[in-house]
Amino acid sequence: MNKKILMKEFEFLFCISYLLFDLIAGIIFLTNSNEQIFLMYCILTFTLCFGDSFHLIPRIIRNAKGNSKRIEWWMNLGLIITSITMTIFYMILFYIWKIKYTKDVSILIDVIIWIISIVRIVLCLLPQNNWFNGGNKKMALYRNTIFLVLGIIEIILFIMLEESFGIIMAISILLSFVFYMPVALFSKDKPKLGMLMIPKTIMYIIMISLGLSLL
Repeated sequence: MNKKILMKEFEFLFCISYLLFDLIAGIIFLTNSNEQIFLMYCILTFTLCFGDSFHLIPRIIRNAKGNSKRIEWWMNLGLIITSITMTIFYMILFYIWKIKYTKDVSILIDVIIWIISIVRIVLCLLPQNNWFNGGNKKMALYRNTIFLVLGIIEIILFIMLEESFGIIMAISILLSFVFYMPVALFSKDKPKLGMLMIPKTIMYIIMISLGLSLL
């Protein structure tokens, strides 16, 4: 079996396993949603599963049946939806931080998080992104730079928790951006960079597992 076929089979199994993990974790959080932090984790996990499924299910189908224009269209649509749900994911993660952080928090932080998130979502929806026709490098830079700012703010916030939960979460957020940014900015020219999405996805699994560890 050559490496290309092996990688396709690995990606196929990884995508299915990841979506199943999200779904099962979301159900577990739902059964404990009487507590605020688990309700937020429930929304967080289902948001992630919902958004990523639009991109990953077409990839699963492509690996199983081969590529087509219809699958490419669904994958591009999935990129738009995933870009938006990733932003919402970090908005929800901010409120999980607020639940964990027992000290007084300035309303200014909420305002900053909301402004950055809304700007990012608007940038993702602009037609200039050219999602269905090869993308736009400048727009990719704009929307992902502001996304990186959101990530940096949340890394700092979780470090402020001064506990293992916060430190592991901060490291996971940091690494998720380390793996994500090269893909978002350069994968059109260097498709092999797309493999970095696997360790990036593992960081999301760790973030969700941190919530499961609180049960």
